[in-house]
Amino acid sequence: MSRYRNAAKVLPPDLLAELQQYAPGTQLYVPRPGERIGWGERSGARRDLARRNEAIRRRKAQGATIEQLMAEFHLGHDSIRKILAATGPGGKNESSRFVG
Repeated sequence: MSRYRNAAKVLPPDLLAELQQYAPGTQLYVPRPGERIGWGERSGARRDLARRNEAIRRRKAQGATIEQLMAEFHLGHDSIRKILAATGPGGKNESSRFVG
């Protein structure tokens, strides 16, 4: 999946020499200009976790116990409690990182 390219073949010699002072022998990721995609947005993982978390809240509202939710969603007690405490995507209690 990675598109490894030899910097010596891509960069001008002066830029390569400058880069070698900071990260010799290191593989670097060079982002595209202006591109900033949040975690899980390209793969759909963020959306999938939001759907899972909503399903957990829905099942709890239907009367499922935390133990039942743990078994059904294969999550620990603390993870379930954090999901239930969050108000949903963009809500005041929802963290930017998904738990689980």
